Amino acid sequence: MANTLSLGDRRRVVITGMGAITPLGLDVPSTWQALVEGKSGVTRITNWDVSQYPTQMAAFVKGFDATQYVHPRDARRLSPFVLYGLAAAKQAIVQAKIDFSQEDATCIGVEIGSSMGGSSIVEEQRLVLDAKGVRQINPTLIPAILINTVACAVAIELGIKGPVNSVSGACATGLISLGEAMRKLSWGDAEVMIAGGSEAVLSPLSVAGFARLGATSVKNDQPEKACAPFDLNRDGTVVGEGAAVMVLETLEHAQHRGASILAEVLGYALTCDAYHVVAPDPSGEGAARAMRAALREANVSPSDLDWIVAHGTATKVNDVIETKAIKMALGDEAAYKVPVSSNKGALGHMIGAAGAISAVVAVQAMLTNFIAPTINYETPDPECDLDYVPNVGRPTAVKTVMVNCFGFGGQNSCLVLHKWEG
Repeated sequence: MANTLSLGDRRRVVITGMGAITPLGLDVPSTWQALVEGKSGVTRITNWDVSQYPTQMAAFVKGFDATQYVHPRDARRLSPFVLYGLAAAKQAIVQAKIDFSQEDATCIGVEIGSSMGGSSIVEEQRLVLDAKGVRQINPTLIPAILINTVACAVAIELGIKGPVNSVSGACATGLISLGEAMRKLSWGDAEVMIAGGSEAVLSPLSVAGFARLGATSVKNDQPEKACAPFDLNRDGTVVGEGAAVMVLETLEHAQHRGASILAEVLGYALTCDAYHVVAPDPSGEGAARAMRAALREANVSPSDLDWIVAHGTATKVNDVIETKAIKMALGDEAAYKVPVSSNKGALGHMIGAAGAISAVVAVQAMLTNFIAPTINYETPDPECDLDYVPNVGRPTAVKTVMVNCFGFGGQNSCLVLHKWEG
């Protein structure tokens, strides 16, 4: 049964820091600036031969130097998804201005997840095994591929001894991580949680696998225009990579240490379609149920929403179902009034980090009173008939935002955030 507790029944949770490593930038400000300018981080793949691939593009992180965040030894040893997560976490902590020497380490936790973890390392090391034999395999292979390594690496680096966990909920991972971190804070399991998602899935086998699923665009002649959420002629998503992490705190803890509060987490919900391992339920019922439950916990009316950050994958089926679910959850009157944006045309689909970066984007909208556009939108789809903020961002007052993120297996997550007004 969905949680129906009101704000008055639990401890309030706020956001005090954010970090991001994305295809658009190596921190939150640069990512946000590129996003609102309508830029795309999607490029043709040149790291390996893609001449026989149906999809020949991806959204890579560019110019990342792990040694800015970790010792050169660790930069060589740790998986890319762990390094991205560590970097984003450290950025968030810097913004939050937490002095760990003044904190009880047992009251701080980590909830950073990944969908596919170190899958690219498995692929790389299998080639080493075949070519050079077992003695040349990296002795740290197993921890390098485990999904929980990213959360544990953050905990080890910072001496965190509270609840440390890694969620893996496919494409919904990042938002689930934030929601579950909020739960831990709400019920007293921690005072501070470092939470989000990280992914580094761009390898020959993974890109080929997504293409074979039929999930990715084949418009290879114009990579930056290939991913077109909600557009009539959309033909699939483009896989991306990166990380997004937030520092969440109980309101009491944040106020006690004099933190600058960015936003409040009002509501969270997680549901399952129980329909198919890849395809969403065509009825949209599970996604709509998640939205309704998150709004109910937040005590927010659909008419109070200023923006929806959609999952918006740019696949033929998913965008129609999400549109249907938004209308089911909000009712037609509110659904047709609230602007809805997808950032995947710009960032690609960051898989396990997708929901977390969408939450970061939502907070940035509140801080700047500007909503980011859905780029590459040219031809309206009669089945996708909401206000998708096409191609050009929009200045507007932003106080309350709903973030959607859905994953393979029918996992539907939803988070409701509110601007901090003191």
